[in-house]
Amino acid sequence: MRKALHCAAAAVVGATMAMTAIPAAAQMVNDEGFEKNWWPSEWGPDDKVGAPNRTTPDMVLKAIKLVKQGKTATLGKLYSHDVPMFGPRSWRLQIPGTPTGGPFGKNQLVYHDEFIETEIGQVSTQFDGPGHIGMRTSKGDIYYNGVNREDAYERGAGGRVMGMGRLGVEFVAEKGFVCRGVVLDATKYRGMDPLPIPTTTDSPGIVTADDVKAMVEAAGIDPIGEGDCVFLHTGHGDLWSNAVWPTLSPEEKAKRRAEFTSGEPGFGISACEYMAEQKIILTGGDTSANDAQPMGEQEGYAVPCHSFMQAGHGIWNIENLDLNPLVDAGVSEFLFVWAPLKMVGATGSPGNPVALW
Repeated sequence: MRKALHCAAAAVVGATMAMTAIPAAAQMVNDEGFEKNWWPSEWGPDDKVGAPNRTTPDMVLKAIKLVKQGKTATLGKLYSHDVPMFGPRSWRLQIPGTPTGGPFGKNQLVYHDEFIETEIGQVSTQFDGPGHIGMRTSKGDIYYNGVNREDAYERGAGGRVMGMGRLGVEFVAEKGFVCRGVVLDATKYRGMDPLPIPTTTDSPGIVTADDVKAMVEAAGIDPIGEGDCVFLHTGHGDLWSNAVWPTLSPEEKAKRRAEFTSGEPGFGISACEYMAEQKIILTGGDTSANDAQPMGEQEGYAVPCHSFMQAGHGIWNIENLDLNPLVDAGVSEFLFVWAPLKMVGATGSPGNPVALW
């Protein structure tokens, strides 16, 4: 009997330990930002802008000198309900009323508006602002400059979160981006188009720090430096290029959406650490994250450039760009001009950046 009771007690203890282990695993935290003193930022504990603070009049004037041919291109992609999107995100546009209003006056004026229901800063061409990416730490969910989400939230009736407060995109939007843009054509460098979706840590779909340096050297341009905006062309974004997407059948669109969202080539963490050391202000590319995924240089990390660059160092990210106009023209550096929309409290912004060369 005593043996049976002992075994029963052991079973209960074992079951209890198993149950308590589940919450413990779920409570995994990342305190790297505190351990490496990422915060407060070099611009002070109250800064809301991040790396764009680096931009000076001299940098802008130097970037403007890159415009030698008088050519321009917009880099934004289409916004539509059927383009590839991450997870449950969606885009729904309706015209409320046909027409929305009118007729008015002797001239019988009529007009149309649109109503859009979407994660407006995080579909199609999208800019990640300060309130988008954070890390779960032992002190709560922490975002750029060490801000806890609960301290940032702007709340309305019933405690509903109405915006990201001091983490809103409007503060970065006030500064905007006018910078030297650098195009890293990884398809030319690797000799493959597109780069593969990485499934191993040594995949050619992962762009490392050494790769970044080699591409810049091969292009014959000045090294990446302070105030630069750096863009990665992987070819993966051509699955839904602006020129081709509207011509595809619904079946082909579904096939391409599945392929595009199954993973993507992109930067490895060493590349992002190197670019942060060079004090760039923005990363961009033709994929949905610009991080290599599902596998990067180290196993087990979820798009680590996002947490390191954005939450850690205020270096922002713009995704789903159409870089083909630059790549087709053989452009390696150009004047990049872009400003997010001043949406108070938003996590990011849609947009249509302009390249000039």
